Amino acid sequence: MKLAPFAALAACSLLVTACASRPDETPVVPETNTGGTTTDTRTTGPVPGSIADFEQNAGDRVFFGLDRSDLDNASRETLRRQAAWLAQYPGTRILIAGNADERGTREYNLALGARRANSVRDFLVSQGVDASRISTVSYGKERPTCTQSTESCWAQNRNGITVVTSGAVS
Repeated sequence: MKLAPFAALAACSLLVTACASRPDETPVVPETNTGGTTTDTRTTGPVPGSIADFEQNAGDRVFFGLDRSDLDNASRETLRRQAAWLAQYPGTRILIAGNADERGTREYNLALGARRANSVRDFLVSQGVDASRISTVSYGKERPTCTQSTESCWAQNRNGITVVTSGAVS
């Protein structure tokens, strides 16, 4: 009876050892994570050309000042990265959504969101992205990222978000 715990431990050790594989023999098996993007199980980064790759390496949004639709230096840099990514993947189409914070009327914020989306589109086109690959929409204040009524939250909601709609690696 005293050998039973040792035998169980030895059996578990053999089982773990038998199931282990050496790192150089690990097959590459694409998996789908909860975000619906494909990842390589040997790396921690997104698959090149995927939506996750775009969001992580190019950035998917730019921010605007209060009642503004002009691009600051940080926004232009993000859009340059987006344009470079889109140049690598010429079959990709995007939607640019212009958004506003909750202050102001619905109509005013829809118009402001449209100006913001068009500002982003115009910059991307100036960087060589074909305008036929870009759609725009204004959500005004209807789709906030942050729902608190604070200045920091309003600043997050004054944005232009670039969404890959087709052509990305899945």
